[in-house]
Amino acid sequence: MPALPLDKLQLTERDPKTGKLRTLPALHPEIKADRSFVLYRPPPVVRDPALVEEFLERAKFIADDLNWLLALPHDKFWCQVIFDETLQKCLDSYLRYAPRKFDALLDCHPEVNDMQKCLHRSVFLTFLRMSTHKESKDHFITPSVFGEIIYNNFLFDIPKILDLCVLFGKGNGLLLQKMIENIFTQQPSYFSDLDETLPTVLQVFNNILHKCGLQCEGASAEPQKLEEKVNVTPGNMPLQELKDIVLYLCDTCTTLWAFLDVFPLACQTFQKHEFCYRLASFYELAIPELESAIKKRHYEDNSVFADLWRRISHSRKRMIEAFHILINQVCLQPILESSRENIQPFIEEFLQIFTSVLQERRFLRDYDELFPVEDDVSLLQQASSTLDETRTAYILQAVESAWEGVDRRKAQVIKDPTPLAASNGASAIVESTAEDIEELGAAYASEDECAGAAAAPIAKVSGVELDSLISQVKDLLPDLGEGFILACLEEYSYNAEQVINNILEDKLVPYLDKLDRTMQRQLKPDPTPLVTSRYNVFQNDEFDVFSRDSVDVSRIQKGKRREKDTTRSLLNDKRLVAEQKERYSQYSVIVEEIPVQQGEAQLYKEDYEDEYDDTYDGNQVGANDADSDDELISRRPFTIPQVLRPKGQEEGLEEEEEDEEEEEEAEKERTKDHFVQDPAVLRERAEARRLAYLARKGHKHDSSAVVGNVKGHGQNRETVQERRKKEANKSTRANHNRRVMADRKRNKGMIPS
Repeated sequence: MPALPLDKLQLTERDPKTGKLRTLPALHPEIKADRSFVLYRPPPVVRDPALVEEFLERAKFIADDLNWLLALPHDKFWCQVIFDETLQKCLDSYLRYAPRKFDALLDCHPEVNDMQKCLHRSVFLTFLRMSTHKESKDHFITPSVFGEIIYNNFLFDIPKILDLCVLFGKGNGLLLQKMIENIFTQQPSYFSDLDETLPTVLQVFNNILHKCGLQCEGASAEPQKLEEKVNVTPGNMPLQELKDIVLYLCDTCTTLWAFLDVFPLACQTFQKHEFCYRLASFYELAIPELESAIKKRHYEDNSVFADLWRRISHSRKRMIEAFHILINQVCLQPILESSRENIQPFIEEFLQIFTSVLQERRFLRDYDELFPVEDDVSLLQQASSTLDETRTAYILQAVESAWEGVDRRKAQVIKDPTPLAASNGASAIVESTAEDIEELGAAYASEDECAGAAAAPIAKVSGVELDSLISQVKDLLPDLGEGFILACLEEYSYNAEQVINNILEDKLVPYLDKLDRTMQRQLKPDPTPLVTSRYNVFQNDEFDVFSRDSVDVSRIQKGKRREKDTTRSLLNDKRLVAEQKERYSQYSVIVEEIPVQQGEAQLYKEDYEDEYDDTYDGNQVGANDADSDDELISRRPFTIPQVLRPKGQEEGLEEEEEDEEEEEEAEKERTKDHFVQDPAVLRERAEARRLAYLARKGHKHDSSAVVGNVKGHGQNRETVQERRKKEANKSTRANHNRRVMADRKRNKGMIPS
């Protein structure tokens, strides 16, 4: 007979009150044992014997109760889990107060560590059994009923699952992944709960920005009230408040990363709320401000600075890794697993996500340093032949521009070592909290090595940049000598933050520990001095005193050159005249007859002799002389007399003559080449040309008739006529018809009367 599931199983037992047999379901409150579970409290920070004893006693009670619970049969275990409220409160208190791996326990008692390790293991085994609906062939629960039991009785919820991931994810990833996948598979309502929880998670980011006095971005951002004044910044807030914000941020980022790392199927739900963009925007706003505030603040105890810097570095790394998990699960992994026909939506999602975060330059630098964007784009190019090269080139160019002004250094992604979990046995199920604490230093060291764009470059630096790095370390640790700081910078690739962390934590390499910490800096001589290493256009010329020993000093002139020779000395200098005189004296020697020596007569008899000089035979001498018959033609062209010209031709010729005369006068004026001519002279010439033109036209303008006689002596008839004609025709020129035009405008309604 097949075994029945626990939800359908009926048990027969005697009623303790009546003694009669009765039938009860296997999951019934009366079957629950009467046992009270105490609440968990975290280990003491200091080695106070009373506190240590109290913790050990309380932890031993909880461990014994959980071991008793794990030893119960299948039916009684589930009755105790479902109906015992003290058990749920105990488990909740452990998830809430148990130290995380980044909460290093300082100076803990060995017994405390052992008890914490034992309790940690028992809690995990309890939750593991609670998430298993089938323990064997005979002991199991119907999957659908199992989903209803854990959901309706709040055995698991989203906050508990997040805490489970951050507490037990390291070293137990495979078991925890199967456990959470079984919970979400048997009860899909948890996906809707996760969807409703994410706005609260995003509100956490906004709360941190609000506490830091930064403006929130995104859909949930609220406008700032007018009367609200933001006076608190990370730089001026109290130290305790800054520590709370950094701790809050570290816990949130680590929890989110742990959940996404253990349960990647939740990435789709996260991306529905544009989580990638919101995370990158928060990173760009909050991280630089908090880092700057931590660096600039003065601390009485350097361990406080070291703890804050470790936590902010841890938060940065976890946010970048969470972003990468989202990109990998939402875009890259489906591209690799799908066929070529179905990958286009995932490629488009990838391009949209990175296009939305291109403005976050600091985030792009840090992400590209750990997970190069170029590699992801290369994967897209290999997967799709229709990839939009313009958009990918734009994204790569934006990533490159984010590195402008920052020395680029590619860091190796250092992953935390994860031991393989065994399929059975509790030996590989849980790592101890002490081991987590021991590995914390290595994790922080890897975070410092991947410190992002804020880290210093590997290349050797010098000059002002080196002085700045030394002063940056010396401001926080003033007791150190510059020589010792320089040696540390050279060892740690000129990374000032890593030098400060290693000095505060006493993690320097052995040879640096042996150095004198007050050692001063020794200035090294430059092996290539400026004189021998200079390069310019005047190198090795005749005046280069660095490359030659002797220089012609006579060719060197200091200041403005002044001639010592005066005018009289120049006139008295007859050297040029003497040179020319010697030259022209040779032309004055004319030899009429050359005396012929005896024996040379035969040579000269053969020379050509001709008394006729034909040098000017080709010239027409007298052909164009002024006294020839064509004297009038050569001096002036022939023109028709004015009396014999036709009427139309007469005016045209007059205009031509007038133009020719004006051109001649203009030519004469140009030959004078005045720099600035007198305007009065120009006006006189213009008036003269006008009067000459009117005279040639036969036009007479006599204004004397209009002027008339002196007032009171009467005017003649001609004066009266001229005045009447002027009055009638004056509107044809100048501006004498204003009254007529004003009346015309008024009649048209343009001027109000």
